[in-house]
Amino acid sequence: MSSAPILITGGAQRLGRHCAERLIDDGHPVIISYRRERPELEALREKGIVTLAADFSSEAGILDFIARLKATTPALRAIVHNASDWAPDSRGDDAGASFERLFRVHMQAPYLINLHAQALLEAGDEPLADIVHMTDYVAVKGSKKHAAYAATKAGLDNLTLSFAAMYAPRIQVNAIAPAMIMLNEGDDEAYAEKARAKSAMQMIPGPGVIYESLRYLLDNRFVTGVTLPVDGGRHLR
Repeated sequence: MSSAPILITGGAQRLGRHCAERLIDDGHPVIISYRRERPELEALREKGIVTLAADFSSEAGILDFIARLKATTPALRAIVHNASDWAPDSRGDDAGASFERLFRVHMQAPYLINLHAQALLEAGDEPLADIVHMTDYVAVKGSKKHAAYAATKAGLDNLTLSFAAMYAPRIQVNAIAPAMIMLNEGDDEAYAEKARAKSAMQMIPGPGVIYESLRYLLDNRFVTGVTLPVDGGRHLR
């Protein structure tokens, strides 16, 4: 097992947190980025997870995070780009700023981190390293209420192809495209039932399926440039 840590952006909650906790429990060193301080972070730190604050809403914030990441570790085993902003479209004067924020979080941050952290990935003590982009089911379907979100996630999906070609054979680059994986606090049973009906598997599986998908990509040494759908067969509906 590599002594170099795995970086998970947006690792303080939900899918990112689950994957960070599972990885550290499996013996992998982990670094996460987080947008704001929250009580859950202390539990992650007690587990030995390194936490770095990050503001991906500006280029300066992204570059500042990269500089602090390089000061924290000389190598990385993998990067999991999980940071995300599920923001609805704006019809007001702030529509452009809203799109720009989603572009920076979903595309510019992964793009710049991939470029500047290439040397960290190549400095690891395993023959191969990995980059995993967390995209979304709506990247191929579009969204009536989250057009900017869907478009920037589609851009991230395309970056998977470019970086896979660019970094082969030393670094594998893949993506995971989830659909409805877990509920939010406050979601009622009526909402849950509607969500379950959207997939052929008719279930809300929980974050474990994302960790299983991540482990598949990290453990398989002959997969690059692919997007792994984890959507319960929504395309069959």
